[in-house]
Amino acid sequence: MGKIQLLSEHIANQIAAGEVVERPSSVVKELVENSVDAGSTRVDVTIEEGGLTLIRVSDNGSGMALEDCELAFQRHATSKIATSKDLFSIRTLGFRGEALPSIASVSRLECVTSATNDGLGRKITIEGGTIRAVEETAASRGTEVTVRDLFYNTPARLKYMKTIQTELGHISDYLYRLSLAHPGIAFTLKHNGNVLLQTLGNGDLLQVIAGIYGTAIAKQMLPLQVESLDYTISGFVAKPEMTRANRGGISTIVNGRYVRNFALNQALLQGYHTLLPINRFPVAALHIGMDPALVDVNVHPSKLEVRFSKEAELTALIEAEVKRLFGRQVLIPTGVKASSVPKGAYVQEQLELTRTVEPPKETRSPSMELDAEFYKDHKDAEDSKDSKGLNAWNGLEASNSLDGLNDLKESSSNQKTDDTKWLPPQIREVAPDYHQAAPVPSTSPSQKQPSDVSYSRTAPPSESGFAQKKTTANTQSYTPVRDAAFRNTSIQQQRRTNEAFMDLMPSGEDSDAPKLPTFPRLDPIGQMHGTYLIAQNETGLYLIDQHAAHERINYEYFYEHFGNPAEASQELLVPITLEFTPSEAGVIADKLALFEQVGVYMEAFGGNTFLVRAHPHWFPSGEEKAIVEEMCELIISDRKALDIAKLREKAAIMCSCKTSIKANQSLSILEMETLIDRLAGCRNPYTCPHGRPIVVSFTTYELEKMFKRVM
Repeated sequence: MGKIQLLSEHIANQIAAGEVVERPSSVVKELVENSVDAGSTRVDVTIEEGGLTLIRVSDNGSGMALEDCELAFQRHATSKIATSKDLFSIRTLGFRGEALPSIASVSRLECVTSATNDGLGRKITIEGGTIRAVEETAASRGTEVTVRDLFYNTPARLKYMKTIQTELGHISDYLYRLSLAHPGIAFTLKHNGNVLLQTLGNGDLLQVIAGIYGTAIAKQMLPLQVESLDYTISGFVAKPEMTRANRGGISTIVNGRYVRNFALNQALLQGYHTLLPINRFPVAALHIGMDPALVDVNVHPSKLEVRFSKEAELTALIEAEVKRLFGRQVLIPTGVKASSVPKGAYVQEQLELTRTVEPPKETRSPSMELDAEFYKDHKDAEDSKDSKGLNAWNGLEASNSLDGLNDLKESSSNQKTDDTKWLPPQIREVAPDYHQAAPVPSTSPSQKQPSDVSYSRTAPPSESGFAQKKTTANTQSYTPVRDAAFRNTSIQQQRRTNEAFMDLMPSGEDSDAPKLPTFPRLDPIGQMHGTYLIAQNETGLYLIDQHAAHERINYEYFYEHFGNPAEASQELLVPITLEFTPSEAGVIADKLALFEQVGVYMEAFGGNTFLVRAHPHWFPSGEEKAIVEEMCELIISDRKALDIAKLREKAAIMCSCKTSIKANQSLSILEMETLIDRLAGCRNPYTCPHGRPIVVSFTTYELEKMFKRVM
């Protein structure tokens, strides 16, 4: 006698329920998706005890005809597909015909439906998969499904249910996603009589975001819209300061279906790039429209996972558009904006004490001619060189102060202000009209040029190799107008200097992308705890993290230079020796080509030892071995996912972090201005490479509210 037999319909439904009905949220998902497919404009969900006692879903959709009411609870009964070809063009949320019979097999279910407006409908009662009653009843157009005592006949499944709050969290989370996917539908969620979600259904996605995440986050959302031949992407993404500890705030909707897709999430995160702090994630709601033939939704029982036939093109489009979106924003975190001053508010009269800004040349008044002469003297002296070809005005740089600024005009014949000390010296090569070009280092270590010295200031000013002038920044008077003339020129030159960086950043930041808005002009007025610069302009007060600012400047410099390794490597007289474990040595040996692409030349030296024969000459002095070791650790830990682009970026971040000025290091006003000027010329002057904010602001209105000047 054979051993194989057909399972009964009841057992088959319970097995199918194990895949489809995992927990109460699965029931809510299937029922609500049926309501959406029915063309509903209102969906009401009522649950009790986390859905284990009661789940009721009612809608005003098309309903079911009287003859379809019983058939809908048969296995694989559906109105959404008819042939195998329909599987390649699915436009509905449900299509398998498994949900209703699976739910009915593990609960006590009651369904009331009507497809007409005459008030006549049909009611069907099912218990444990067995139909108990079918009768006519009064019903408005639409469908109402009531599920009681879920898993009452499958105690093993009921045994593994979590707490009520956990199950409620899963239900509310999915309804949040679905309301984001369909802002034109009014959703209501009630638990034990309490309203947890209520949307208007007016089609405004931003209102739905406000209802779910709060108005504070909704105000920080930026609209995104882009189209290509295959895809249409729209939605909102949050500014970088609005982050979460997990990816729960990211909602990706494909053709009206909420999906979980790792590649789409990574594309969004890559769009933020260095704008996000480590282990922080944004809030975003992206609607992706495409031809149904380009996506396969029939790969998972719960239909939460999909596959794309052109995934690479889609992820590249999302990444590039997010980068372009933030490239058009001024991403300085702030509090209350000045534009939010309420009508009728009393504002105390105040004097205008902002610094004088030099007007354009054609509108300059005669009183500004002195400053014009001052700038001319700077320019003339800048072109002069001493017999050694070095900067003639290095005295002021060495002084680390403003003690020579007031009499700079008189001493221009033998001094030159070099405000580039916080950048690698090679940056001067990019703007020869402003700075004297630094000599290109020789490939021979024995002929190291001055540009090879570390630019990380760790020694006090008195130990500088330049003039031995004592710092008197705290005692010298500050001349705003005269200094503004010189500083305006510095900003313009720095922006020309940093144009070389614009086309060398990670993918998506091409030359066609919009340039960043003008970084606000900031006038430094002091320093707090040797860590934060205090600056001001006409809009309010700004705090600048000096380490993060310098890190961003250095990162863009190093990222550019890691992209041109052939022009940067220098051979070493004494190679650097590195030792690894046998398994690590095998990985390093396979990845030697990656090192060469960033200018580091290594070779095996027998056993588990490697020799570094050459590295870029602009590696921070004294940190060469540590940087190469960290690059090796990075390759060993990410042996599969690492490519040259990631290695280039990680290496640039390592170098920038090691060579930046640290906290608790006091700066003079001139050094503060130099740092701000260099920051203003960066492609992204708002976050450090690790995603931490560089600048935060307090608007004038916010300060006035704090001091009760505005009542």
